[in-house]
Amino acid sequence: MRGTTPLPVDTFLPYMRDVVRCEQSLRELNLMWRMIEASAKMNCPVEAKTILPTMAATRAGFNRLEHELVHSLVGEKVGNVLDEIATKAQYVIDIVVRNLYERTADVGFLATDRELCAFVAGVHDNVDAIRYRLRAYRSKYTVYDEILLLDTAGNVLVQIDEASPIEGSTDPLIAETLAADGYVETFRATDLRPHKKQALVYSRRMLHPDTGVPVGVLCLCFHFEEEMAGIFRSHRDADERANMLLLDGDNRVIASADELWIPVGATVPVNRSAEPRLLVHGGREYLVRTLGTAGYQGYMGPPGWQGQVMIPVDVAFHGGVSNALSTLDPAIAEGLLSHARSFCPPLFEIMTAADTIRRVVWNGQVMTAGQRGELLKLKTILDQISETGMRSNELFSQSIRDLYETVLASSLRDAEFVSHLLVDLLDRNLYERSDDCRWWALTPELRTALAAEERDLETLENLTAILDYINRLYTVYTRIFVYDREGCIIASTHEMENGVSVVGTKVDAAVLSNVLALRSEQDYYVSPFERTPLYGGRPTYIYHAAIRDPQNDSVVVGGIGIVFDAQPEFEAMLRGALADKQGMTAMFVDRRGCVISSTDPSRPAGTQLDPDHDIDRKLLALANGSSASRILVHDGHYAIMGCTVSDGYREFKVSDGYREDVIALVYDSFGEVRERGGAVNREDAVIESDVTATGGIEYATFYIDGMLFAMPAAQVMEALPASEVSPVSMGGRAERVGVLALQRHGESRHFVWVFDLRHLMRGAPAQIEAGSQVIVVRHNGQDIGLLVDELHGVPEFRPSQIIPTPFAAAAEGLLVKQVIQANEGRLLVQALDVAQLFACLKDPALPTVLNLSDATHLNLMQPENETLENAV
Repeated sequence: MRGTTPLPVDTFLPYMRDVVRCEQSLRELNLMWRMIEASAKMNCPVEAKTILPTMAATRAGFNRLEHELVHSLVGEKVGNVLDEIATKAQYVIDIVVRNLYERTADVGFLATDRELCAFVAGVHDNVDAIRYRLRAYRSKYTVYDEILLLDTAGNVLVQIDEASPIEGSTDPLIAETLAADGYVETFRATDLRPHKKQALVYSRRMLHPDTGVPVGVLCLCFHFEEEMAGIFRSHRDADERANMLLLDGDNRVIASADELWIPVGATVPVNRSAEPRLLVHGGREYLVRTLGTAGYQGYMGPPGWQGQVMIPVDVAFHGGVSNALSTLDPAIAEGLLSHARSFCPPLFEIMTAADTIRRVVWNGQVMTAGQRGELLKLKTILDQISETGMRSNELFSQSIRDLYETVLASSLRDAEFVSHLLVDLLDRNLYERSDDCRWWALTPELRTALAAEERDLETLENLTAILDYINRLYTVYTRIFVYDREGCIIASTHEMENGVSVVGTKVDAAVLSNVLALRSEQDYYVSPFERTPLYGGRPTYIYHAAIRDPQNDSVVVGGIGIVFDAQPEFEAMLRGALADKQGMTAMFVDRRGCVISSTDPSRPAGTQLDPDHDIDRKLLALANGSSASRILVHDGHYAIMGCTVSDGYREFKVSDGYREDVIALVYDSFGEVRERGGAVNREDAVIESDVTATGGIEYATFYIDGMLFAMPAAQVMEALPASEVSPVSMGGRAERVGVLALQRHGESRHFVWVFDLRHLMRGAPAQIEAGSQVIVVRHNGQDIGLLVDELHGVPEFRPSQIIPTPFAAAAEGLLVKQVIQANEGRLLVQALDVAQLFACLKDPALPTVLNLSDATHLNLMQPENETLENAV
């Protein structure tokens, strides 16, 4: 959530060269509007009296919009940067907390290991065997760089880091741990790790296996520096403009992506409330975001820890130039831009203002059509307004595109980053599962029981109790079970599944074969992600490790299977990474495009994505660790899609022989797809005029469905915004869309019916948008309004340019009987027959109209028997 502090535009503006250029252009245009208005007042005040109020209102509106546009551009750019660095700051702390949550479970389980407890209690003194066991643990859980066993006096009984030997410790954490029922989390300098400035230690007391009396302490030392370096390496921005930090509760840096820039131990300013302000550190101004954690499984991490990202303001807005819009299909680009109202209201107002200018000029040209004398002065003024309006419109259009490019570029990066985070979270989580199954397979009680020729009820109950204890500590599993060499399950947590006991059932033959073939205690096997009765018929991964004979490691006597609770765990990853991002969905899929997990209810786990519509086939073949993003149409919405292919974590999926690529997909919706009419290309529709020609006829031109139409300017009264049309609920013709109030100078107020000209011409209703206009047309003393898509101009054509259509002589009732050859025949303009139009509306029996775009006869909608006099 962005802060509530007012945006200090002048503070940020010097760092945004593109916005500065826009502001200068706006001021120049404002000056030009003032000059035109003054010229009209001096040269033709009487003739211009009908447009001067509109000009004044437009100029005043531009004064306000100039400020709001610059404010919006600056605000959007600052907001995008703050949002981007907030996402990264949130992920720094969330990744750390998720990782450390696993450590709290590890120390709780290992501290109850019977062999270790017996050694610490003095039941036996085989140091080499215990050191081997601890190293076996470390070889699976590679996140630890030291494991120590201490007695109650702090003497070191055994450790595995030979490079940092210690005999004992006087650290207060020993007494604290002995007095605690649970784990103790310590992060600071400690004599347990004398060569480190600070160490993260998880400790728990160990009890005598027979009496339950505290006999010592287990310390698991997390390899903090290595882990943070990996996080920063994976998630820092590629061009290293920003620094990622982990802070303690006193805002002191405890890990830095670039220690030469911001060293560990430095105290930095923080911004927890997303205020759009600059903070100074080391003489340099920064945009900063600081985020705490929402916790994971109830664990909140070390007290006060925060993720933070700092980016210097002088480089914050200098990212690579985006050309996302220019590379899109024009229809998609236009559709995206049509959503301008939703992301920047001032820009939407400017678009509306540009339409107002075009209408003012168009109405003025209609009013002066065929006139001479003083009205020619007004024509000159109108030409100036038109030219300045075009310049204004070009500037506004470019501003809209620039701002949208900023929004799209930020969204593309964000979608990629979120997808990268998702596969990182997934691989980190599943790494722990591969560790767990291998370590628990070494449990002495399991090995002894499975190696025995027979197992009595007490033995089986003891196995179940051990598995239950583990499952209570590690809640990410719905079931932990063990099976013998024949694959028969002999013990399991949550024994009943749909009213039937899983004990006595057999694991899949392919699974058993793979487990029996595992060569060492470092190897494991993962079943494919598929439906299984061990998970209620839902799809999941089951991690397996071989249980070996305690007297001969080369002999496999059975296996252990741990059923990952995939549905809630994967969904929690997806939703956690999306946080409160509105309009975003995410999913995990495999290389075949089969959904593993999804926040999209229409694509649950097991759904097969369509490579022709849901995802590009090329993305399914991306290299491991690669990311990509696209703008596309997804489920009827314009959307950004980001995707990343998993690349493993530490040795998991990297060097341990297991391969199971997962692709994270993130979709960010930008609004519903809008059926746009034919795209209007104003450059192609510029009509060249011959200033030496005389005796021409002036036509009012306009767009319908992207095509240019015309009607004699002498029959056109004015154009008004379609937003002023009042819909009516009473019955009538399907083409009639409502009524429009007219108030002309010297006339009383009256109403006219408005008809949808596109509906009349094409048989399909028009979509009324911000730029839609109503042209008021008069024939034989009667007025009607015609809804059109956009106004064009009031050019003059020579009679020789106006020719009949090939169909004109063959059919009665055609609305288009003539076509105008403009620009030496390169541009064809369809001329509407106004008399025929009124006749069609007056007599619904006249059946046909002609649209030269497809040269087919289209039937008019059959209305009720209503005359034009009644309609008007």
